[in-house]
Amino acid sequence: MTNDFTICMGTVGAGIWLSSDCGEHWSKARVELPHFWELGDIRVYAMAVSPHEAHRVLAGSELGLHVSEDNGRTWKSMPFPIEGRQIWSIAFDPMDRDIIFVGAKPAAVFRSVDGGRTWERLRVAFPERCPIPIGPPRVTALMVDPVDHRSVWAGAEVGGVFHSVDGGDSWQAIPPFGGSESSLDIHGSAISVGRQKKIMITTPDGIWSSVDEGRNWSMHGFKFPNQEQSAYTRAVAVKPGDPETIFVGNGNVVFGDSGLVQRSRDGGQTWQNIPLPVPPNSAVYGFATNPANPNVVVANTFYGYIYLSEDGGDSWRKLPRELTEIRSQALLPN
Repeated sequence: MTNDFTICMGTVGAGIWLSSDCGEHWSKARVELPHFWELGDIRVYAMAVSPHEAHRVLAGSELGLHVSEDNGRTWKSMPFPIEGRQIWSIAFDPMDRDIIFVGAKPAAVFRSVDGGRTWERLRVAFPERCPIPIGPPRVTALMVDPVDHRSVWAGAEVGGVFHSVDGGDSWQAIPPFGGSESSLDIHGSAISVGRQKKIMITTPDGIWSSVDEGRNWSMHGFKFPNQEQSAYTRAVAVKPGDPETIFVGNGNVVFGDSGLVQRSRDGGQTWQNIPLPVPPNSAVYGFATNPANPNVVVANTFYGYIYLSEDGGDSWRKLPRELTEIRSQALLPN
């Protein structure tokens, strides 16, 4: 069944919530924390589903890294080398099931080559301080190239983009996209393997794209209805199996009180604002997709609204459940 899937949502302060019946009913996941069992009232900043094991998902929080082997119903803490470092992004190597990358706050990238049993900190020269008052930089964007798994990308909020061509052994800073501080404020990332491979990075100003491995970049900005300044841009996702279809999430301002879903069907050349059945209460902050259900797209706002499309983004419905701040999401087949 194309609609047989589980949705997981990571919140700030209310742990992980999941629905195994396509968003109709929800329950709070049980998370085993390092020293005791509880319902997991933690801040969950990142989630990633393994491309090698369909029901395995990792989550990153202010207490470290957690793993579920049962579609997000129960979670155990994984060993991690530095206590007190928040996990903000996770990426699996698509070719090697034992290689995992995580991005942290304060900004750092760690790599495991044994499935998460041991970790090493990689030498990425992130700045120690943000030029804007949001605290230390955090690695919010992390991805491994699906074509060349030795190519790894990391982006920090606020700290710019770094690229490795040797699986994370060494890193090179990508020159700032634009002249403003916001061009160093990295929100999301995705890779489209269509007619030509495209690296995509979102900043507050819009979506930046490169078709030459980061040597040159072009930017597309979005407008919010009845607003002169550019829309605030956050999430980006590519539809599985259709690299020309790309989704972007917008808000009227940071966090905001309204949001938009943008979709491109031609690889990012043109964009269309997709109407949502209930106006978003804040910026559209995240998307979840999965190759097992390529037409299913989950979108969420910062302040807890969840939307579901089962036809590739043509139509959407708002799910009845509303949560606290949502920072991460995952979609898994049942």
